[in-house]
Amino acid sequence: MSAITIVDRRAPTPSGLPRKPAWIRVKAPTSEAYHATRRLVREKKLHTVCEEAACPNIGECWQQRHATVMILGDVCTRACAFCNVKTGMPGPVDPGEPERLAELVLAMGLEHVVITSVDRDDLPDGGASQFVRCIEAIRAAAPSTTIEILTPDFLRKPGAIEAVVAARPDVYNHNLETVPRLYRTVRPGARYFHSLRLLQKVKELDPSIFTKSGLMVGLGEEKREILQVMDDLRTAGVDFLTIGQYLQPTPRHHPVVRFVEPAEFESLAKIGRAKGFLLVAASPLTRSSYHAGADFARLKAARLAALAGSPQVAAL
Repeated sequence: MSAITIVDRRAPTPSGLPRKPAWIRVKAPTSEAYHATRRLVREKKLHTVCEEAACPNIGECWQQRHATVMILGDVCTRACAFCNVKTGMPGPVDPGEPERLAELVLAMGLEHVVITSVDRDDLPDGGASQFVRCIEAIRAAAPSTTIEILTPDFLRKPGAIEAVVAARPDVYNHNLETVPRLYRTVRPGARYFHSLRLLQKVKELDPSIFTKSGLMVGLGEEKREILQVMDDLRTAGVDFLTIGQYLQPTPRHHPVVRFVEPAEFESLAKIGRAKGFLLVAASPLTRSSYHAGADFARLKAARLAALAGSPQVAAL
């Protein structure tokens, strides 16, 4: 199997980062809708992964009044080599956060909301109870809004996964991020098989919840390793896979080993669908919550199509 580890040799930018190819460049956000979304997030005193992780899609998403809220503060207890979120000792959990999040959902008129968080290894439950409170607050304020969560791994936090699943989010996302070989350098605080088991456990606890995971490419992985991760995820019953290009936030982060061309993403998406995922989103700018609302509708349609004529449809 061919490797995809060619080093990108284009001249770096003045910041020291490699130059982005044309297919991954985006315009700076300038629209009034973008600024209105930004003001609303500030007003509710909430954080978004869109800003904290320097997402390249922020202009497009915020223009459409889509935002991924990051709960439990903006300081993470982990120091992943790919992530732009601050690392350190977080402050106390904000008890008013769930209510303000529900107010944001109403103010933005969200039909589908994505909630993620920093890692909170300092908390006994890893922050699981705050996820539950946020889900409950949104259900009470906007019962028709569907909820997607993107959680940390809850490593060594017994009962955390069970508590979040019991709150019944519509989509449970946990990203593997990269292939097992690269975990030591890319996700040193995480464990590949623990993350895989988390996704499998969600399905065991409640098969009706859609499960989702994401990978970044361009970190030095080989194609055969990506395909093995796909197989592992399918064994765990994962429904939806996202694959996007890794972008180095600053010179101190893990380097971009190569920029993967759009045709390769299309090939990976085709392979993923053949392996049995209900949905695969793969492109240079794909991120976990990119087009999440539209993808949720596609997920539901794909499940119904897969189960057409089966008595399981009524149960799901």
